[in-house]
Amino acid sequence: MTDANSSVSRNSTSPRTAGFEIPPPPPPQPLRWRRALRELRALLAAPDATEHAIHFMYALGSGDYERNFQRVAASAQGRTLLAERPSLLAALSDRGALAHMPDGSLGRAYLEYLERNGFEPGGLLQLEHRIQARWERDEGTPRLDPLRDWFRDRSILAHDLFHVLTDYGTDDLGEATLLAFSLAQFGGRAQALLTVGAALDCARYWSWRFLAYDFRAWQRGRRAASLVALPWEELLPLRLDSVRRLAGVVDADEAHPEGILRGRIVDRTTS
Repeated sequence: MTDANSSVSRNSTSPRTAGFEIPPPPPPQPLRWRRALRELRALLAAPDATEHAIHFMYALGSGDYERNFQRVAASAQGRTLLAERPSLLAALSDRGALAHMPDGSLGRAYLEYLERNGFEPGGLLQLEHRIQARWERDEGTPRLDPLRDWFRDRSILAHDLFHVLTDYGTDDLGEATLLAFSLAQFGGRAQALLTVGAALDCARYWSWRFLAYDFRAWQRGRRAASLVALPWEELLPLRLDSVRRLAGVVDADEAHPEGILRGRIVDRTTS
Protein backbone atom coordinates (compact mmCIF):
# COMPACT_ATOMS: atom_id res chain seq x y z
CA MET A 1 0.00 0.00 0.00
CA THR A 2 1.29 3.45 -0.87
CA ASP A 3 2.40 5.64 2.04
CA ALA A 4 -0.09 8.49 2.36
CA ASN A 5 2.75 10.94 2.80
CA SER A 6 3.93 10.23 -0.74
CA SER A 7 0.56 11.22 -2.19
CA VAL A 8 -0.77 13.93 0.11
CA SER A 9 1.70 16.18 1.88
CA ARG A 10 1.01 18.16 5.03
CA ASN A 11 3.11 20.15 7.42
CA SER A 12 4.25 17.48 9.87
CA THR A 13 5.85 19.97 12.26
CA SER A 14 2.65 21.20 13.90
CA PRO A 15 3.41 22.78 17.29
CA ARG A 16 0.83 20.47 18.83
CA THR A 17 3.05 17.46 18.10
CA ALA A 18 5.73 18.79 20.46
CA GLY A 19 5.69 16.55 23.54
CA PHE A 20 2.75 14.59 22.11
CA GLU A 21 2.56 11.06 23.48
CA ILE A 22 0.43 8.06 22.53
CA PRO A 23 -1.34 6.45 25.51
CA PRO A 24 -0.64 2.75 26.08
CA PRO A 25 -3.05 0.33 24.38
CA PRO A 26 -6.00 -1.15 26.26
CA PRO A 27 -5.70 -4.75 27.50
CA PRO A 28 -6.34 -7.39 24.78
CA GLN A 29 -9.84 -8.77 24.62
CA PRO A 30 -10.80 -12.44 24.33
CA LEU A 31 -11.91 -13.78 20.97
CA ARG A 32 -15.57 -14.79 20.95
CA TRP A 33 -15.69 -17.03 17.89
CA ARG A 34 -19.20 -18.39 18.43
CA ARG A 35 -20.61 -14.89 18.77
CA ALA A 36 -18.61 -13.74 15.73
CA LEU A 37 -19.88 -16.55 13.51
CA ARG A 38 -23.44 -15.97 14.66
CA GLU A 39 -23.18 -12.27 13.79
CA LEU A 40 -21.57 -13.06 10.43
CA ARG A 41 -24.39 -15.44 9.47
CA ALA A 42 -26.96 -12.85 10.49
CA LEU A 43 -25.18 -10.19 8.44
CA LEU A 44 -25.07 -12.36 5.31
CA ALA A 45 -28.79 -13.04 5.70
CA ALA A 46 -29.53 -9.31 6.06
CA PRO A 47 -26.67 -7.16 4.64
CA ASP A 48 -28.49 -3.92 5.49
CA ALA A 49 -28.37 -4.79 9.21
CA THR A 50 -25.09 -2.98 9.87
CA GLU A 51 -25.29 -3.65 13.60
CA HIS A 52 -24.30 -7.27 12.94
CA ALA A 53 -21.05 -6.11 11.29
CA ILE A 54 -20.21 -3.95 14.30
CA HIS A 55 -20.99 -6.74 16.78
CA PHE A 56 -18.84 -9.05 14.64
CA MET A 57 -15.89 -6.66 14.92
CA TYR A 58 -16.25 -6.44 18.70
CA ALA A 59 -16.52 -10.23 19.02
CA LEU A 60 -13.11 -10.61 17.37
CA GLY A 61 -11.42 -8.25 19.81
CA SER A 62 -9.44 -5.06 19.36
CA GLY A 63 -6.21 -6.37 17.86
CA ASP A 64 -6.98 -5.32 14.28
CA TYR A 65 -8.04 -1.86 15.38
CA GLU A 66 -4.93 -1.34 17.51
CA ARG A 67 -2.63 -2.36 14.64
CA ASN A 68 -4.24 0.20 12.35
CA PHE A 69 -4.08 2.86 15.03
CA GLN A 70 -0.37 2.23 15.61
CA ARG A 71 0.35 2.25 11.87
CA VAL A 72 -1.24 5.68 11.48
CA ALA A 73 0.45 6.97 14.64
CA ALA A 74 3.82 5.92 13.23
CA SER A 75 3.50 8.23 10.18
CA ALA A 76 4.28 11.96 10.37
CA GLN A 77 0.93 12.86 8.79
CA GLY A 78 -1.00 10.50 11.05
CA ARG A 79 0.77 11.77 14.15
CA THR A 80 -0.12 15.36 13.24
CA LEU A 81 -3.77 14.41 12.82
CA LEU A 82 -3.78 12.57 16.15
CA ALA A 83 -2.21 15.57 17.88
CA GLU A 84 -4.63 18.10 16.38
CA ARG A 85 -7.74 15.87 16.34
CA PRO A 86 -9.85 17.91 13.89
CA SER A 87 -13.59 17.17 13.88
CA LEU A 88 -14.41 15.36 10.66
CA LEU A 89 -18.02 15.00 11.84
CA ALA A 90 -18.37 18.79 12.06
CA ALA A 91 -16.96 19.23 8.54
CA LEU A 92 -19.22 16.54 7.06
CA SER A 93 -22.31 17.79 8.91
CA ASP A 94 -22.08 21.38 7.62
CA ARG A 95 -24.38 20.96 4.63
CA GLY A 96 -24.37 24.70 3.95
CA ALA A 97 -20.59 24.76 3.60
CA LEU A 98 -20.65 21.60 1.47
CA ALA A 99 -23.31 23.10 -0.81
CA HIS A 100 -21.15 26.18 -1.42
CA MET A 101 -18.14 24.15 -2.46
CA PRO A 102 -17.30 24.10 -6.20
CA ASP A 103 -19.09 21.83 -8.63
CA GLY A 104 -17.16 18.61 -9.01
CA SER A 105 -15.54 18.90 -5.59
CA LEU A 106 -15.32 16.07 -3.08
CA GLY A 107 -17.53 18.05 -0.70
CA ARG A 108 -20.31 18.49 -3.26
CA ALA A 109 -20.06 14.84 -4.30
CA TYR A 110 -20.31 13.79 -0.65
CA LEU A 111 -23.38 16.00 -0.13
CA GLU A 112 -25.04 14.49 -3.20
CA TYR A 113 -24.21 11.03 -1.83
CA LEU A 114 -25.95 11.86 1.47
CA GLU A 115 -29.04 13.24 -0.25
CA ARG A 116 -29.26 10.39 -2.77
CA ASN A 117 -29.16 7.75 -0.03
CA GLY A 118 -31.04 9.65 2.68
CA PHE A 119 -28.05 9.38 5.04
CA GLU A 120 -26.90 11.54 7.92
CA PRO A 121 -23.13 11.96 8.39
CA GLY A 122 -23.22 10.73 11.98
CA GLY A 123 -25.79 7.97 11.53
CA LEU A 124 -23.31 5.09 11.45
CA LEU A 125 -21.36 6.69 14.27
CA GLN A 126 -24.42 6.84 16.53
CA LEU A 127 -25.11 3.16 15.91
CA GLU A 128 -21.52 2.24 16.75
CA HIS A 129 -21.65 4.27 19.97
CA ARG A 130 -24.80 2.45 21.10
CA ILE A 131 -23.23 -0.94 20.41
CA GLN A 132 -19.96 0.09 22.08
CA ALA A 133 -21.87 1.06 25.23
CA ARG A 134 -23.61 -2.32 25.21
CA TRP A 135 -20.30 -4.19 24.96
CA GLU A 136 -18.81 -2.11 27.76
CA ARG A 137 -21.81 -2.83 29.96
CA ASP A 138 -22.46 -6.50 29.15
CA GLU A 139 -19.06 -7.87 28.07
CA GLY A 140 -16.59 -5.78 30.04
CA THR A 141 -14.98 -4.25 26.96
CA PRO A 142 -12.75 -1.40 28.20
CA ARG A 143 -13.55 2.17 27.23
CA LEU A 144 -11.08 3.63 24.75
CA ASP A 145 -8.88 6.56 25.70
CA PRO A 146 -9.84 9.89 24.02
CA LEU A 147 -7.19 9.54 21.30
CA ARG A 148 -8.24 6.06 20.20
CA ASP A 149 -11.88 7.05 20.56
CA TRP A 150 -11.30 9.94 18.14
CA PHE A 151 -9.48 7.67 15.69
CA ARG A 152 -12.27 5.08 15.79
CA ASP A 153 -14.88 7.74 15.06
CA ARG A 154 -12.81 9.14 12.18
CA SER A 155 -12.35 5.67 10.69
CA ILE A 156 -16.11 5.08 10.78
CA LEU A 157 -16.88 8.47 9.22
CA ALA A 158 -14.40 7.73 6.42
CA HIS A 159 -16.56 4.79 5.27
CA ASP A 160 -18.93 7.04 3.34
CA LEU A 161 -16.01 9.00 1.90
CA PHE A 162 -14.60 5.69 0.65
CA HIS A 163 -17.90 5.17 -1.17
CA VAL A 164 -17.59 8.57 -2.84
CA LEU A 165 -13.94 8.12 -3.85
CA THR A 166 -14.42 4.62 -5.26
CA ASP A 167 -17.95 5.03 -6.71
CA TYR A 168 -18.92 1.67 -5.19
CA GLY A 169 -22.62 1.85 -4.34
CA THR A 170 -24.51 1.21 -1.14
CA ASP A 171 -26.36 -1.77 -2.62
CA ASP A 172 -25.33 -5.37 -1.88
CA LEU A 173 -22.71 -5.53 -4.62
CA GLY A 174 -21.30 -2.11 -3.78
CA GLU A 175 -20.93 -2.79 -0.07
CA ALA A 176 -19.31 -6.17 -0.74
CA THR A 177 -16.89 -4.56 -3.18
CA LEU A 178 -16.02 -1.78 -0.74
CA LEU A 179 -15.23 -4.46 1.84
CA ALA A 180 -12.54 -5.82 -0.52
CA PHE A 181 -11.16 -2.32 -1.08
CA SER A 182 -11.16 -1.71 2.68
CA LEU A 183 -9.47 -5.05 3.37
CA ALA A 184 -6.49 -3.84 1.33
CA GLN A 185 -6.52 -0.62 3.35
CA PHE A 186 -6.90 -2.05 6.86
CA GLY A 187 -6.12 -5.76 6.73
CA GLY A 188 -7.00 -7.83 9.77
CA ARG A 189 -8.87 -11.01 10.58
CA ALA A 190 -12.31 -9.45 11.01
CA GLN A 191 -12.14 -7.46 7.79
CA ALA A 192 -10.93 -10.53 5.88
CA LEU A 193 -13.76 -12.73 7.14
CA LEU A 194 -16.37 -10.09 6.32
CA THR A 195 -14.91 -9.63 2.85
CA VAL A 196 -14.76 -13.33 2.01
CA GLY A 197 -18.25 -13.98 3.37
CA ALA A 198 -19.78 -11.10 1.41
CA ALA A 199 -17.87 -12.02 -1.77
CA LEU A 200 -19.03 -15.65 -1.70
CA ASP A 201 -22.58 -14.54 -0.96
CA CYS A 202 -22.61 -12.17 -3.93
CA ALA A 203 -20.97 -14.74 -6.19
CA ARG A 204 -23.54 -17.35 -5.22
CA TYR A 205 -26.54 -15.18 -5.98
CA TRP A 206 -25.08 -13.06 -8.78
CA SER A 207 -22.23 -14.68 -10.67
CA TRP A 208 -18.96 -16.34 -9.76
CA ARG A 209 -17.27 -13.79 -12.01
CA PHE A 210 -17.88 -11.37 -9.14
CA LEU A 211 -14.83 -12.86 -7.36
CA ALA A 212 -12.49 -11.56 -10.09
CA TYR A 213 -14.22 -8.18 -9.95
CA ASP A 214 -13.87 -8.14 -6.17
CA PHE A 215 -10.17 -8.99 -6.42
CA ARG A 216 -9.63 -5.95 -8.67
CA ALA A 217 -11.28 -3.81 -5.97
CA TRP A 218 -8.78 -5.23 -3.46
CA GLN A 219 -5.92 -4.35 -5.81
CA ARG A 220 -7.33 -0.83 -6.13
CA GLY A 221 -7.29 -0.42 -2.36
CA ARG A 222 -3.79 -1.88 -2.17
CA ARG A 223 -2.44 0.74 -4.60
CA ALA A 224 -4.05 3.65 -2.77
CA ALA A 225 -2.62 5.74 0.05
CA SER A 226 -3.66 5.09 3.64
CA LEU A 227 -6.98 6.90 3.29
CA VAL A 228 -7.85 6.99 6.99
CA ALA A 229 -4.76 9.16 7.56
CA LEU A 230 -5.76 11.79 5.00
CA PRO A 231 -6.64 15.37 6.04
CA TRP A 232 -10.20 15.04 4.74
CA GLU A 233 -11.23 18.47 6.04
CA GLU A 234 -8.68 20.08 3.70
CA LEU A 235 -9.58 17.85 0.74
CA LEU A 236 -13.34 18.49 0.69
CA PRO A 237 -13.14 21.70 -1.44
CA LEU A 238 -10.84 20.06 -4.02
CA ARG A 239 -12.06 18.47 -7.22
CA LEU A 240 -13.00 14.83 -6.74
CA ASP A 241 -10.74 13.66 -9.56
CA SER A 242 -7.85 15.60 -8.01
CA VAL A 243 -8.44 13.99 -4.60
CA ARG A 244 -8.44 10.57 -6.25
CA ARG A 245 -5.08 11.30 -7.84
CA LEU A 246 -3.64 12.66 -4.59
CA ALA A 247 -4.90 9.62 -2.69
CA GLY A 248 -3.69 7.14 -5.32
CA VAL A 249 -7.21 5.81 -6.00
CA VAL A 250 -7.22 4.78 -9.65
CA ASP A 251 -10.26 5.70 -11.72
CA ALA A 252 -13.11 3.19 -11.77
CA ASP A 253 -12.74 2.85 -15.56
CA GLU A 254 -9.17 1.62 -15.09
CA ALA A 255 -9.91 -0.67 -12.14
CA HIS A 256 -13.11 -2.06 -13.66
CA PRO A 257 -13.13 -1.68 -17.46
CA GLU A 258 -16.44 -3.57 -17.59
CA GLY A 259 -18.04 -0.91 -15.40
CA ILE A 260 -19.09 -0.70 -11.76
CA LEU A 261 -21.49 -3.51 -10.82
CA ARG A 262 -24.67 -2.45 -9.09
CA GLY A 263 -27.56 -4.44 -7.69
CA ARG A 264 -29.19 -6.05 -4.71
CA ILE A 265 -29.69 -9.69 -3.84
CA VAL A 266 -33.45 -9.86 -3.61
CA ASP A 267 -34.18 -13.50 -2.77
CA ARG A 268 -31.94 -15.27 -0.25
CA THR A 269 -34.34 -18.09 0.55
CA THR A 270 -34.69 -20.16 -2.61
CA SER A 271 -31.35 -21.59 -3.62
